[in-house]
Amino acid sequence: MALDPALANRIAASVEEGFADQVAHTQALVRFGSVRGAEHAIQDYVFRCLRERGYAMERIHMDHAALAAHPGGGRIAPGHSEAPIVVGIHRPRSEMGRSLILQAHVDVVPPGPLDLWSHSPFDPVIQGDWMYGRGAADMKAGHAANLFALDALARIGLQPAATVLVQSVVEEESTGNGALMTHLHGYRADAVLIPEPEDEKLVRANTGVLWFTVEVRGTPVHVREMGAGANAIDATYRVIAALRRLEEAWNERKAGRRHFEGETHPINLNVGRIEGGDWASSVPAWCRIACRIAIYPGVSAADAAREIEGAVSDFARTDAFLAKTPPVIAFNGFFSEGYELDEGSEAERVLAASHRAATGTDLASFMSPSYLDTRVHALYDRVPALCYGPISENIHGFDERVSLSSVKRVTTAMALFIAEWCGTEPFEER
Repeated sequence: MALDPALANRIAASVEEGFADQVAHTQALVRFGSVRGAEHAIQDYVFRCLRERGYAMERIHMDHAALAAHPGGGRIAPGHSEAPIVVGIHRPRSEMGRSLILQAHVDVVPPGPLDLWSHSPFDPVIQGDWMYGRGAADMKAGHAANLFALDALARIGLQPAATVLVQSVVEEESTGNGALMTHLHGYRADAVLIPEPEDEKLVRANTGVLWFTVEVRGTPVHVREMGAGANAIDATYRVIAALRRLEEAWNERKAGRRHFEGETHPINLNVGRIEGGDWASSVPAWCRIACRIAIYPGVSAADAAREIEGAVSDFARTDAFLAKTPPVIAFNGFFSEGYELDEGSEAERVLAASHRAATGTDLASFMSPSYLDTRVHALYDRVPALCYGPISENIHGFDERVSLSSVKRVTTAMALFIAEWCGTEPFEER
């Protein structure tokens, strides 16, 4: 049943009333330099913020064995975060509505060279409509929106009439194992909403992602005898060319995939890191690249991994040097499959109505060629997993920023969604 217009107006006004505090809270989150492995402090802060509001609290720790045994588990390599997942649980007096997971991640990608930022990356400067900072958009604004959408209801004396799980996870940028741990721990709901920065649109389809390294060994000699050695860095570039051919072959397979065939280049290979050699005047004995590649929904991560290994192996047999010293491939992070969000769910209908009420526009959907934690809930919980969030610019780049007016609209839509999806009951001091 649609929300009463008078109630919808009260909720929107409540979001407005609390928005200055929401902005300040988002700035507090951005000030934590929560790169991979350094999320403990921010998770402690999140824990306190949820506990102060009276939610039942739990910390979940990474279970390496359980993650490794699950087909969607990211490969656990050195550097994997051991920060806990934080969950705040709202339990209603009467379970009358439909349950909901509100999820966000606190981990952020490295800021890169600081001199290329207009401001310090962990200084949440506001200029006009924009809040700058690493993670301001991806996705600390959404993290705050989860909390303040619920606060907006409490401010007018209401709370959800169903269980709501507020999940703060890590490893979203590396393996997806934080979200997967909540699944392995047993948390479930009738729908999931994750407010990633999606330009006020709903993600209809999402690629899977694999991370892997390729290591090439060379034959080191002094540069005066360069022809007698084998340059591992030069050989690695030849391997990269073979991977580019695989990338193009996968892009050609977009035909017949309705969410992908209209995209120019839906499958992207990124060579994100390269390191090698020991001395400028020695032919390098080693080189290692770290790569990320996308896969279509419905493609098995294991099958894609075997195809990557086969492409490199087949090429190496044609290369005079690599035939004798084959490259070594290791999968060391994301090992996730993509998903497609079925159209026509009641959860999507409610979100579309809430979005229209908050923005005055119809809810659009699109394909995102990236990793999203919604894959856990779509593939393994098999519930509507809605990824929808604010307008942003330069995520993973310099001067990352999020539109505050968009954050307000999205928070309003989220609060309206919660009220209709979960139903409401009088607020009870916890």
